Amino acid sequence: MQLDSILFQDQIFREYIDHQTSDLRKKEIATMVGYPKYQLDNEIWSLITKTDSVNLIKVENIIKKYGYPGKSLVGEPTNTAVFLVVQHSPKIAKYYPLIEEAGKNKEIPFTDVAMMLDRKLTEARKPQIYGTQLEGKSITNKQTGKKHQIIYVLPIKNAKEVNSRRRKAGFETTVEENARRFGIEYKPYTYEEINRMN
Repeated sequence: MQLDSILFQDQIFREYIDHQTSDLRKKEIATMVGYPKYQLDNEIWSLITKTDSVNLIKVENIIKKYGYPGKSLVGEPTNTAVFLVVQHSPKIAKYYPLIEEAGKNKEIPFTDVAMMLDRKLTEARKPQIYGTQLEGKSITNKQTGKKHQIIYVLPIKNAKEVNSRRRKAGFETTVEENARRFGIEYKPYTYEEINRMN
């Protein structure tokens, strides 16, 4: 099925860049996708960008034809394919109402709706609700003058209550545990503090 192929393509490169993916698994992924590992190491983001744009075209055609292809139409986990492609696209604002409706109708997990809401809010530079969205920034070390990348969880509205909201939404990890998946410790920031980082 086309959606299963889209789901695989969306997730396989992202599994490669996950902080918890072992080197052995990365070699397996390289074999599965038909690229040498050194090429994936050097070009992974351009491959993700290219795959995302092709998948978005396919998904928009599917939405036009069927609406949201949820659990009752395509089963699980195929029902998450359209959500993931939209989540990784520049068209969240356009499709969020469709995703929200699919969540209300239990066609996709509510955690998917929560992640897209967080992405929608953070794209507008507003505090997120569930603490699912991270960002990276290149900053200069004042002593050495060298640039390095830092990653952080974007600001959260009423951050002290975030883990309670996450539990109610169906997330199995705390915001701190989720941050560690990306190799970082969670620290609460405001957008003003992030803007001052350089």
